[in-house]
Amino acid sequence: MSAAEDRLRKYAELAVNVGVNLQPGQVLGVNAFVEHAPFARAIARAAYEAGASFVDVAYADQHVRRAHIANAAEDQLGYSPPWAVERYDELGRIGGALLAISGNPEPELFSDLDGERVGKARMKKVAEASLRLSDGLCNWSIVAYPNEGWAQTVFDEPDVERLWEAVAHAVRLDTDDPVTAWREHISRLQARAAALNERRFDHLRYRGPGTDLMIGLHPESAWQAALDHSNGIDHVANMPTEEVFTTPDSRRVEGHVRSTLPLQLQGNIVRDLEIRFEAGRAVEVKAGSGEDVMRTHVAIDDGAARLGEVALVDGHSAVGETGLVFYDTLYDENASSHIALGAPILQAVEWAGELTPEERVEKGVNHSSIHTDFMIGSNELEVDGVTASGEAVPILRAGDWLL
Repeated sequence: MSAAEDRLRKYAELAVNVGVNLQPGQVLGVNAFVEHAPFARAIARAAYEAGASFVDVAYADQHVRRAHIANAAEDQLGYSPPWAVERYDELGRIGGALLAISGNPEPELFSDLDGERVGKARMKKVAEASLRLSDGLCNWSIVAYPNEGWAQTVFDEPDVERLWEAVAHAVRLDTDDPVTAWREHISRLQARAAALNERRFDHLRYRGPGTDLMIGLHPESAWQAALDHSNGIDHVANMPTEEVFTTPDSRRVEGHVRSTLPLQLQGNIVRDLEIRFEAGRAVEVKAGSGEDVMRTHVAIDDGAARLGEVALVDGHSAVGETGLVFYDTLYDENASSHIALGAPILQAVEWAGELTPEERVEKGVNHSSIHTDFMIGSNELEVDGVTASGEAVPILRAGDWLL
């Protein structure tokens, strides 16, 4: 076995055994682009070695998707294949697991298409089924696979080996004992979340270039980090993960915010995103590129213009240490503090999963078919936690965690 093959094997084992934490007898669903096939095969081998009863790989081809966006009738752009919805629902019913592979080989493939059509061409029912599955029904994870197209986007040349080195560092695959390294890392993040929970801040205040934002925290939400617990199984939903995160009060967001990293969205890269919020809702959306796609995306349903997540990341993460912009949200959101439009982190509010979406919304917990993270952090961003009495406590300054 070559060094590259051994690295792929170890990465697949880390994704299956630490990320998903696959249990013997589980069915594992894998979502991948066709360009991810070598990694999907390695994951299948690792999953069967871990005792999987079956591994189902669903491959997507962006060029097929492009043909749909360019040529389908207007009323068919958002078509959701019922069998694709059923796949997620069935995984939930049988107690299966899910592993998604990111690392888009052509992140701007749709950039020359009509932005409104791209925004409308979203499988809403499939997205909703996916969110139901990840809201505590199954153990799941997202990992990324280095490939030539992704490397071309990051480095302006297809240097896959250089990208592999960055990915290996971000997921701690380059350590002597990656499993132990992950356990220690999870403990650090969990302690950070516990410190925030102890403070019970009323809201967060952000100040930086182009940003003056207040985000109200839900009085009954808890900060979380790294380790999720779904269907009775602990798992690491994002590999890498460097964030502490929670569900805000979707009714209490005021001010304006400017993104600090590009956002890869529906075959486009949204750059220089600016959003203004009033009474919790995004009322103005601007962008240097991808503006039409972003505006259509935010209007996809009633909750798409409100926040479902707020996450804090310091300036010293393993992802940040690479010094790269990855043009992949899984990675860029773990180098930078971020917020997410759309669906909330249901597990962050103990009772949220027991209510209907309408009941949750009345209590300030958002509901949407999207969950779109965008990055707002930098070493110039100042973040304070503000108590109910008005005391401002510094959390982030110059990229350093102060709490």
